Amino acid sequence: MRVIYSEDHKLRDARTELYAGQLVTPFEAPFRAEWILAAVKEAGFADVAAPDAHGLEAATVWDRWVAAGFEGEAIANSFPVRRTSHRVPDNIVGAIGHYANAADTSITKGSYEAAIASMRCAITGADWLNAGNRFAFALCRPPGHHAGIDLFGGYCFINNAGVAAQRLIEHGAKKIAVLDVDFHHGNGTQDLFYHRGDVFTASLHGDPMFAFPYFLGHADEEGEGQGTGSNRNYPMPPHTPWQVWSSALADALARIKAFGAEAIVVALGVDTFERDPISFFQLKSEDFIRMGEMISAAGLPVVTCMEGGYGVPEIGLNVANVLKGLEA
Repeated sequence: MRVIYSEDHKLRDARTELYAGQLVTPFEAPFRAEWILAAVKEAGFADVAAPDAHGLEAATVWDRWVAAGFEGEAIANSFPVRRTSHRVPDNIVGAIGHYANAADTSITKGSYEAAIASMRCAITGADWLNAGNRFAFALCRPPGHHAGIDLFGGYCFINNAGVAAQRLIEHGAKKIAVLDVDFHHGNGTQDLFYHRGDVFTASLHGDPMFAFPYFLGHADEEGEGQGTGSNRNYPMPPHTPWQVWSSALADALARIKAFGAEAIVVALGVDTFERDPISFFQLKSEDFIRMGEMISAAGLPVVTCMEGGYGVPEIGLNVANVLKGLEA
């Protein structure tokens, strides 16, 4: 198992998040990656490498925010709701709102650089598979699965799992699967591939009638055009236990094999854990070993991209358990 990790994730260290009507310390913070890295090393996954260098384009949002005279972090507070204009405002406040799908994600100095480093981890993980290896773990931070074609939010700026899937396609794969096991629906990933037939997307998540991101993730969303039948959602209610959750995973894996996927990109969130502060599933730490075992049993190469899991020290243990299960 190659673990890919970049110290540049620390460049994103936001101070504010809008949660429950208050500005709070963000749940998505540098300690997450540090806890996870320490736990996977302790579990014996010592092959840790920095990502390969890939292109870095100039960032403008933070510069424009500062140039406008704002002193706080850039947080969207105006959104193009239904039936409004598709024009992008010149004003930086309006421009941020145009591309935001939530007001929880502040943009800070270093956010862009950290997002690029996170994407580099995903690309390097895909390249590890392209070189003939079976498993890679891209310790991506910030996460990515809420970032869509032209939107950010939910702590996500670039869709790392989507980039990894595209990298595998560009290097010769005909069909790839993205399996999202984060508590929250991978709405950005669905957005990326909804009209494509070469990437099968499956997401196991809290029912969007009750859980963020709310507006996508229902069971009747199955893809359109060439992508018809290539998207599968498994919305589940509060307090879902392993027995129910694992049945959905088994069905998703069966569909991935029937699709003919040549590799699986796992969007790994461990916020399905029973004590996660912003989620409502009931998985226990030992369940994450069984999760990894089930995914491994599909017999396909797997690149795992880190997504969610918040606020409790067990996030590191739970990630390490998934990796143990994959290599069991």
